This record gives sequence, structure tokens and C-alpha cells, in this order.
Amino acid sequence: MPVKVQQLDMAEVVQRLQTLRQPFHNHYLAMYSSWYGGVVSHPALMLVPIDDHLVHRGDGVFEAFKCVGGKIYALKRHLDRLVRSAAAIALAPPVNRLELEQTILGTIRIAGAHDCLVRVFVSRGPGGFTTNPYECPASQLYIVVTQLMAASEEKYERGVTLITSRVPIKKACFANIKSCNYLPNVLMKKEAEDAGVNYTVSLDEQGFIGECSTENIGVITKQNEFLVPRFDAVLRGTTVTRTMELAESLVAEGLLSRIAEAQITVEQASEAAELMVFGTTFDVFPVVQYDGRPIGGGKPGPIFHRFLQLLRDDMRFCDEMLTPVTE
Repeated sequence: MPVKVQQLDMAEVVQRLQTLRQPFHNHYLAMYSSWYGGVVSHPALMLVPIDDHLVHRGDGVFEAFKCVGGKIYALKRHLDRLVRSAAAIALAPPVNRLELEQTILGTIRIAGAHDCLVRVFVSRGPGGFTTNPYECPASQLYIVVTQLMAASEEKYERGVTLITSRVPIKKACFANIKSCNYLPNVLMKKEAEDAGVNYTVSLDEQGFIGECSTENIGVITKQNEFLVPRFDAVLRGTTVTRTMELAESLVAEGLLSRIAEAQITVEQASEAAELMVFGTTFDVFPVVQYDGRPIGGGKPGPIFHRFLQLLRDDMRFCDEMLTPVTE
């Protein structure tokens, strides 16, 4: 029997959208769209045009950051990276930096949440379906505010598991652009889920440790060095770079001997005193198993606990890193 395709008019679509709600929508608080020219709070209206190059080509850049207690953490650093990423693909945002910051703050206020996760997307914009970026008359800005989901306390207390990924690493020139083309990242996350572990980590062309799906890696060697993969091959994460700054206090205390970017082998990671993953939403997790081998006796180590405390104190007390949402 042939499938009957129904043609819908505008009124029918709007009516259906008003009743279209899914359980995951409960986490969606607000979305600003330059295409709409304002903010919507109904999840079914949080839409992007299908002909926006962001949708069908991944032609755009983004950032994700969190607001805790009514203050955004590391907003300037995230927006600095957004601007660098956009410039790298010759994409001019539709607003200036001040307007961007004000629009972000205004969207969070409408969302009405003191604790939330904010995603900012700058797209090439609607205009066609080819790969030609010049068919898009104007870039667009989308800001999505969702609930900040607390990480499982078990992961802080018992640690997470990690395996080496088989997904090819991004070329360095693309790894340092936080673009919306995240297919390799998606495949790495699928790989982790299918393997029953928390994370996978890529290897570069020379076999050195790279990055996780959306997280950075850090190693504490048996010589008390804090080493991270070189940022010319992986995305310069805001959380891990801030940790490197804060960890200077541990060097002064004599708990760490040095902090550096390095080419880290799988063997070095497997034999590390501590191994950690860093990310915006959870800050830092201890890795207790890598490729089936226990790390640090299979339990979170002392440097992990100090890093976590340093980051959480930074989020509460560092005025340089905090941007109040309230006027």
C-alpha cells in the first residue's frame, strides 16, 4: 500500500508544535535566535532552519559554558575561543562582542535559572544546500540555555574508565577550531558507550595521546609532573588550561615538580601515578582504569582531589573568572 504524504499548512504546523513535547524537553529552558529576533521558551520552537549551513554542513562554531549560582564561569575565555574559531573559518558573527555578551546574559535571565549550561552557536546562516558559503546572505546566532545536570558523585569517588579510540584523530588545523562538525567526536562517544566504558581517547598520527570526545586528558607522572597533550594537536580546553594555571600553587608546595605540554605515549599514560579527564560540565574526573589496566591502584589520587578543590574554589571566589548574570 502506498504511503500517503500529508501536506500541512502553517496553522497546522503551529498547532502540532504546541502539542509536541518530549521528556528530554524538560531540560530546555530558553533559546535565543537571531533568525527569530528574540527568545523562545517552548522547546518545540527551539528550531534552526534546515537550509542553515550549520545543519546540513556543520558550517559554524560553538562554545559551551556553565552558570553557577547566577555567575558564568570563564565567559571571557570561552568567547575569546569562539571568536578565534569563527575567524579561522572566515565567519563573521552577526553581532559585536558587547552585543553578544549582553544577549547571552539576557537569554539566561529569561531562562530564570541560576545554575544552567549555555551553548552559543554562530552559523553561516540559511541560504541554500550546497557547500558554497557565499550562498548564505547573513550569519546567525543561536543561544541555548539548558539545565545544568550534576555529575554523578560516584565518578568523583570511584573514578571513570578509559580506552584508546580507533576513531582517527582530527587534523591539527581542525582540532583547534571548535566547529559544529563533530562527527568524529560523536563516533568516539558511541565507541565508549558500546564498549561499556566512560571515555575513549584518540591517538595522533605518531601514536601519542590526543583528546577524548569532548574532554582533555592530563597525566601525573611518577616524577610528579603534570603533563597534558600538546595543544597544537588538540583543542585548547578552558578547564584544563585553567587547571594548569591553578596547579602552579601545587608546584610551590612541592606536590608537583613541573607543569607542561608534552607528547604522551600510551605506555606513559598506562603507567601514570594519576590520569584525569577535564571538561566544562564536571570539571575533572579521575581515571582509575585505562585499556583494562588499573591507574594509581585503581582509585582516585591525591592530586585529583586538589585539582577538584582548586577548580571549585575558583568558581566561587575568583572575580576574574566570574561574570554575574544579574543586572
